[in-house]
Amino acid sequence: MRTTFIGLGIMGSPMAANLVRAGFDVTGYDVSPGPVERLAALGGKAAGSVPEAVKGADVVITMLPDSPQVEEVAFGADGLLEHGRAGMFHVDMSTVKPETSIRVAQAATIKGIRPLDAPVSGGERGAVDGTLSIMAGGAAEDFTEMRPLLSVLGTTIRHVGPSGAGQTVKAANQLVVGGIFGLVAEAIVLLEASGVDPAGGLDVLAGGLGGSRILELRRHSMVRREFAPGFRIDLHHKDMGIAIAAARRAGVALPLTGVVAQLMAAAKAQGHGSLDHSALLKVIERLNG
Repeated sequence: MRTTFIGLGIMGSPMAANLVRAGFDVTGYDVSPGPVERLAALGGKAAGSVPEAVKGADVVITMLPDSPQVEEVAFGADGLLEHGRAGMFHVDMSTVKPETSIRVAQAATIKGIRPLDAPVSGGERGAVDGTLSIMAGGAAEDFTEMRPLLSVLGTTIRHVGPSGAGQTVKAANQLVVGGIFGLVAEAIVLLEASGVDPAGGLDVLAGGLGGSRILELRRHSMVRREFAPGFRIDLHHKDMGIAIAAARRAGVALPLTGVVAQLMAAAKAQGHGSLDHSALLKVIERLNG
């Protein structure tokens, strides 16, 4: 299956590499040449533009930062809808607004291109290990045909509804992840202020009812104040905006989500946007002097 991967960042690079290792014929494109060269060194192919990357592809996967980049790659004069062939799949694994996915899907369908919005959760570690959670919106038959490919990238793979539904589930995921990071940060501050070893305390929490994947993967690095980005504050701040907007459209009140969104906004405003989202700890520390 001739597969094109557009967007070789922190998440996209290891995902594309996993497809190469699984035997897929992968062509990569990114605005930065370095990741493309590294993919080619692994056995993939390099493209210098979107039209070159899309030409002859059976599947085009996009993994881009936000809605404007997805719209540019989809709708631009040199975009995939202009140069993709009828019958091709477009699997957008970016995290964007649900209405962006719906608009792209509608335009793709007119062109005979088969769209799925399939955002992911699991961070850089999940991308490297091929253990991502993938939530897909679109036609059920298209999801079924793409499942073998998606199974190379993730272990929890679900069709959650029509176009845009994957992005709504991802918004729910991000509000939960952000909330847990905020609470873990508060737990660390409480333990340290009380003279209790935070590492030992969080070890206990991780084994109890409060245990979570976040505690499993991030508790020690948070205690050590190591915030190398697996998923940046800048991106999570964007995602919380998507969650708030989705709540408004659905007509529901999500008060805790609102607080988490403000904490993410504070982290970005304090200059922590390039750090991992576990750097919410810096905001809680600053609140406490």
